[in-house]
Amino acid sequence: MQMAYYCFCLYINLLETPMSVLLFVLDSSHYCVLVAGATKFVPGSKLCLQPDINPRAHKVKNPRKERTRIQPPLLPGLPDDLAIACLIRVPRVEHRKLRLVCKRWYRLLAGNFFYSLRKSLGIAEEWVNVVKRDRDGRISWHAFDPTYQLWQPLPPVPGEYSEALGFGCAVLSGCHLYLFGGKDPLRGSLRKVIFYSARTKKWHRAPDMLRKRHFFGSCVINNCLYVAGGECEGIQRTLRSAEVYDPNKNRWSFVADMSTAMVPFIGVVFNGRWFLKGLGTHRQVMSEAYTPETNSWSVVNDGMVGAWRNPSLSLNGQLYALDCRDGCKLRIYDEATDSWNKFIDSKIHLGNSRAVEAAALVPLNGKLCIIRNNMSISLVDVSSPGKHIESNPQQLWENISGKLHFKNIFSNLWSSIAGRSGLKSHILHCQVLQA
Repeated sequence: MQMAYYCFCLYINLLETPMSVLLFVLDSSHYCVLVAGATKFVPGSKLCLQPDINPRAHKVKNPRKERTRIQPPLLPGLPDDLAIACLIRVPRVEHRKLRLVCKRWYRLLAGNFFYSLRKSLGIAEEWVNVVKRDRDGRISWHAFDPTYQLWQPLPPVPGEYSEALGFGCAVLSGCHLYLFGGKDPLRGSLRKVIFYSARTKKWHRAPDMLRKRHFFGSCVINNCLYVAGGECEGIQRTLRSAEVYDPNKNRWSFVADMSTAMVPFIGVVFNGRWFLKGLGTHRQVMSEAYTPETNSWSVVNDGMVGAWRNPSLSLNGQLYALDCRDGCKLRIYDEATDSWNKFIDSKIHLGNSRAVEAAALVPLNGKLCIIRNNMSISLVDVSSPGKHIESNPQQLWENISGKLHFKNIFSNLWSSIAGRSGLKSHILHCQVLQA
C-alpha cells in the first residue's frame, strides 16, 4: 500500500502539472535521457514529445511481434517516459514490491537503465551491507536501510562462501559487492571471485584471481580492485605477490610484488596510496605503501602507521581510526605533525564486551558510519571540518537503533548474538551499496 501511495502521488502531481512546467522541473537534460532511453529499455513505450505520425509505422507482418510491441502503459494515462520519471522516485525499500506488479515493471527494475537514471538524478540510496559469521560458523549477510532504519532480507551467500575463511570483500561501480579468495575448510585456498548486483538482486561469477590466497589485503582505487599478500598452502606459505582486477576489461593482471611477504591485518587508501600493515614471514610487524601511478611499493615507518589502528577510513581528505573498543571515540591523523593528536569523543561509551565491539567504519551519505557486532550503528557528521569538535562532540554523533527491527525480522540471528555459549556471531566485512 505504501508503494502504491508513492506512485499515486507522483502520478496525480504529473497529471495536474502543465507540460511546460513539468519539462522545466525535470530539466531538459534529464528529460532527454528519459525520452531517449524509454524505447530502448522498455519495449512498447510511447513518447509524448515525439509521437509517431506515420500510419504505417506500427504495421508489422508478424502478428507475434505486433503483440509484443503493443503493450499496456507502465502507468495508465501517461507516456512511458513520464511513468519512468514517477517510478524512479519510489524509495528503494519498495522496489521489491514494484517488481511484483507486472512483467514490464519487473523488466524495468531488473536492468541498468532504471538505476542509472536514479544515480544520474542524485536520488540513488545507500544501504549498509554487513557480512557476518554466525555462531555455527556459517556466513550470512544483511542490508540496513538508514532512511527507514530497517534491516532488509537478501539472497543467501553462494555455497562456496557459506563457510569460507579469510576472504576479501569490496564494492566496484557503487552497486557490485565482490567476494574473492579465501580458504575453504575442505578444498583449501581459493581463487574464485563472485559478485552481487544491487540492481539485479542476484549473484554472478567473475574471472578468478591469478593466485590462490587467503587472509590478504584488498582495496579499491579508481574503481579497480587490488589484492596483495596473504597466505596459500605450499612451500611459500606467505605471499608477496599483488594483482589488480579491472571491471572494464574484466580481467586480472599482476602488479609489482611487495618488498617482503606479508599477511596484512589492516589497510587503508589515503592520498591516492594504499597503506598495508601486517605480519612478515618471521611474524614481525611491517608496513608498506603501494602507489598505482608508479606501480611500486615502499616501506613506511612514519607516525601514521606507527600508531595506526583498525578499523580506519579516509573521508574528505582526512584519515580517521577508531580509538576504543566500542567505537565511541575517533582519532584523526594530522599530516602537519605526522601524529594522531586529534580526537572526536562521543562521551557516551557502551562498554568493552564483544557484542558492542566496533567491527567496521564506512562512509554513508557523507558521514562516518560505525557498525558494531550487535548490529547497532552510529553516525558521525564530519562534513564541516571547521567545527570545534573538542567543545561539542555530542552534536556530531547520531545513534541509530536498528537492533529492534533486526530482532523482529531475524530473531534466530539475534538469538545467536545474545547466546550464552559457543562462538558468538561477529561482523567480517561491511560495505555500502548504492541503487
